[in-house]
Amino acid sequence: MTSVGVAGWDYPDWSGIVYPRGASRGFDRLAFVARFLDVVEINTTFYRPANPRIAATWIRRVAKHPGFRFTAKAHRTWTHEPWVDPAGIVGATLDGVAPLREAGLLGALLVQFPQSFHWTPHSATRLGRLLDATAEWPIVVEVRHVSWDNDHAAAWMRERNVGFCVVDQPRAGGLTAPPRPRVTAPIAYLRLHGRNEAAWFDPEAGRDARYNYLYSMEALRPLADAARGMGAAADALYVIANNHFRGQAFANALQLKHLIQGIEPEAPGGLVAEYPELREFVSPTSERLF
Repeated sequence: MTSVGVAGWDYPDWSGIVYPRGASRGFDRLAFVARFLDVVEINTTFYRPANPRIAATWIRRVAKHPGFRFTAKAHRTWTHEPWVDPAGIVGATLDGVAPLREAGLLGALLVQFPQSFHWTPHSATRLGRLLDATAEWPIVVEVRHVSWDNDHAAAWMRERNVGFCVVDQPRAGGLTAPPRPRVTAPIAYLRLHGRNEAAWFDPEAGRDARYNYLYSMEALRPLADAARGMGAAADALYVIANNHFRGQAFANALQLKHLIQGIEPEAPGGLVAEYPELREFVSPTSERLF
């Protein structure tokens, strides 16, 4: 099973592009996303663990789309802050997304390390302790530094039965790992950040500038080829577009659905108006507020 979607859904700059212009305060953005895509990655959990009661409402909001799935990012304390005992930090994240897991809707829990996390014995020990503390959870690890792009690191993850997140990102002088397709567990993951190299490591660039990138169809084709191979080797593959600025991730996700799944997916009319190159690959819909 290959599910294609986006990271996050609550972006103000998607109004009038992804979401209908003039939508009321009660407009359900999550339900709207579920109408068109297969999965959404919850990225707010990186900054604060989910409230289990709120997570339960997410389940109800996508109920009309039984094939829809969620993935979620682990809290930043797992990966970006020092800790002594991982058992003391994982509980809040796991409790927050437990309703999704219990409902069978949690495809993966993404543990995203920073660029500074290199492949070393110390890093393997740190990651191994996190995996011990999250046994039986569907863990996928995102590591961005080029030092992880080696068969030894992949073999280590395979031994631990943990998913390896394949990342398409700016190469930034060869410091970042290329999107080499690897499957190390039953769950595979492909994440597209865009290729805005000028802003990727710029401390003055804001989040929007860093992810302001629209993949061309020519750039997406080899990624779709890689995804098909990964999907054939895994029980489940999640393809997530994170180049979110002005709905570019949504546009590219629909193009990937076309390339990977061989369909002409429905697309929000406003998105097609913003990115008319989509017309060749999608079926525009009228904007209905519901």
